[in-house]
Formats: sequence, C-alpha cells, structure tokens
Amino acid sequence: MNGSGDIEGYVHGHHESVLRSHTWRTAANSAAYLLPHLAPDRRILDVGCGPGSLTADIAANAPGCEMHGIDASAEVIAKAAADHPGISFATGDIYAIDAPDDHFDIVHAHQVLQHLDDPVAALREMRRVTKPGGVVAIRDADYAGMTWSPESTPMNRWMEIYQAMTAHQGHDANAGRRLLGWARSVGFADDDIEATASIWCFADQDTRSWWSGIWADRVVESGYKDHAIDRGLADIAELEEIAAAWRTWAAAPDAVFFVPHGEVIARA
Repeated sequence: MNGSGDIEGYVHGHHESVLRSHTWRTAANSAAYLLPHLAPDRRILDVGCGPGSLTADIAANAPGCEMHGIDASAEVIAKAAADHPGISFATGDIYAIDAPDDHFDIVHAHQVLQHLDDPVAALREMRRVTKPGGVVAIRDADYAGMTWSPESTPMNRWMEIYQAMTAHQGHDANAGRRLLGWARSVGFADDDIEATASIWCFADQDTRSWWSGIWADRVVESGYKDHAIDRGLADIAELEEIAAAWRTWAAAPDAVFFVPHGEVIARA
C-alpha cells in the first residue's frame, strides 16, 4: 500500500460491502487479545482505522483515554469523524505517522499489515511512536488458513483469485502467520512479544447469511471484482458464479466458515 488508500493500493476498495464488514468489528470480536492491556487515561492510536467502529469500541474499553485514528482514505475518515465525534480522526500515512517519537501508550492495527507493500517498515514506524513500555498490537487474518464446509469449487476459485491478486500487488494475504516474525525483525525482544491466535466463526444461519452476503457482493461489486478482471484472473461470468456459490453455501444447514487470525502484543 503506497499510502494513497485507493484501489491501486487496497484491493478491496471502500465499497459498501467492504465497509459493512468493517463496521461489524468490535473490541470483543476483533481485539480481545488487546483488552487486558487497556487502561484508563492512555493515549492510543488506531492505524488503518477505516470507518472507526473498532476504534470507538476500543476507546469505550479504556475510559478517559485520548483516542486517535488514522487512515489513508479521506472518504472513510470523514465517515469515522461523523459517526464517532468524540475521537480524533485524520488522514495519515502508516509509513510516516504524524507524531513524535515515544508518543502513544498503545499503537494498534487490525487487518492492515496484509495490505501493505512493506509491513516491516510500517511496524517499525508504529514502534517509533510508541512509548518505552508501551504496546504495539497487531492482528491480521490468514487467508490460506480459512476453512469452510460444505466444499465448494467456486469458493475454492474465490480463494485462488484472491491469493493471486494480492500477490500481484506485492501484499501477503496470509499475514496472520507472519506477524511474529515481522515483530522480531524490527527488534522486539522475544521476551517482549506475546503471540496468540483467534478465529471468527460463522456457523449459524444469521452469521452465515451476513458473511456470505458480504462476499457475494464483494466479488461482483468491490475492488475484488476490479482487480480480478483487470489482472485477467477471472471474467464477470465466473465472478457471478462465485457470488452465487457463496449464497448457496450459506443456505446449507451444516455450513461453517472459520477465519483464523494471528495476533501479536509487542512491548516497546
């Protein structure tokens, strides 16, 4: 990601179907590993904050905190500021955060490093603005580790296409498994790193319908479609077949989908 936040850097783009998933995220379902490290009156930065829903919920779990969120997209920052007026939101570049050294108690990034050209450089910058003794918290999905049942050939193609488009961008769709190594590579000591994992599980009718609806829409309307077609990875007919397969999968009474995430808490 070059800092622009547009379709050239972020393969999903900011279609409504993408923001629909972003606004679902809460501290409980997306940052539970961070909760024990929150405390009142901390200065916290959420990097790549998107529409700010997760940012706001982290703030709610740290009463009296000074909460900041930055994102490369001016469009989503405007939405975040309108929806969460008690938080400071601004456009920003993860490779050049507008803050002095040792400024924040906690610097957090959720589902961000997987979309970057140089996640190690971004993590090094996150560390720069974190106070000694403060926390850098990162969490990313691992696409290759995603598992679903019943089996679906079009959904297998969905994954193949996604892996190919992100590789073409120079991004790592399987970032979840890399976080520990990336944290070590920027100089965090082993004793200062806590690596964990957690899973989103979609296994009841409501959550299956929600998750499948998001992806059925994404593959034919969002940046996924644009990149797949522009790179010659699929045509619209195949993408429509994949979208239909998502909805068929969700209708199965025994359908399940697991999304694994790597997590790292690193003490600066």
